[in-house]
Amino acid sequence: MIDYCEIHGDVIRTARVVLRPWSYWDITAALSIYGSPAVAHWLEPEMSLVTDRGSMADILADWVEESAAAVPPIGRWAVTVPSSAGAGDVVGGAALLPFGPDGQDLQIASQLQPASWGKGLATEAGHALAHYAFSQGAVELFAVARPHNRRAAKLAERVGMEGVGESDKYAARELQVYRLVQADLDLPAGGVLIKPPETGL
Repeated sequence: MIDYCEIHGDVIRTARVVLRPWSYWDITAALSIYGSPAVAHWLEPEMSLVTDRGSMADILADWVEESAAAVPPIGRWAVTVPSSAGAGDVVGGAALLPFGPDGQDLQIASQLQPASWGKGLATEAGHALAHYAFSQGAVELFAVARPHNRRAAKLAERVGMEGVGESDKYAARELQVYRLVQADLDLPAGGVLIKPPETGL
């Protein structure tokens, strides 16, 4: 449950986090997430540990281009928290991506740098991204986790997702599958506010 959710185009705000598109300038922050063995352990083999700035820069460039060309709700976001500088510190990444044998399902996923674990930020980001997905016409969302990844399982449950069993539909191994429909997503106490995209003018 979150206090409120504001959606301005592809920027999503709650009381504690702002999800905004990745930028080419996020290399250092992104490397602190995807260059962490504690994070990469649960992403492999879909995404390997990123070991240097050059590799991270290439990945970010792909993400920026893919998100710019994607049809909402598909996309990738940097998860930021307010900072004294005002721009927001990047603490994680989140995504809504097609997946499955024919890409017919929509996956919600997020990763935080280990220093930000245990603060409820991933849950808040998950709620925000789910509200965004449904505001863009998504019918249902799925998340997958390895059977022993209790952190991912608990995150899915806190967002309101229901476990629907294990399946090898999404990978070459059995994964726990979680599903969310809009009726099962808690509405923020302050509601969901949707505004036109910011023009930058």
